[in-house]
Amino acid sequence: MTSDRLFVYGTLMRGYVHPMARLLSANADFLGPASCRGRLYMVRHYPGLVPCDDAGEIVHGELYRLRQAEALLREFDMYEACGEGFPEPTQYVRQMFSVRLADGAASEAWTYVYNWPVADLKPIASGRFLAK
Repeated sequence: MTSDRLFVYGTLMRGYVHPMARLLSANADFLGPASCRGRLYMVRHYPGLVPCDDAGEIVHGELYRLRQAEALLREFDMYEACGEGFPEPTQYVRQMFSVRLADGAASEAWTYVYNWPVADLKPIASGRFLAK
């Protein structure tokens, strides 16, 4: 399955000053605020999303349409340390997720899912990284 959409919920969001966030905003169209089911944890200075079926557990972020999806996803895979050559299990894995825009429209998008144990991590109850 492939998509030119990317859901971000942490250091790639517009309110965060980071070279990779600038790369995203320069090479993608911002489609709007979006959310998905899941739990957000504070990993270090960045968050990790863990899938969750509970309708009350929502992670808030942003949805983008990537102009050159394949090349950009390769860049972001390297940034998230889950690209080619990283030892398994990687801290993140890129997966297709069902996300919802603010107007209720549903979309399938890539997102980076946290792939390591979360027992020692602090949950971000609001589901909003930048509001932590």
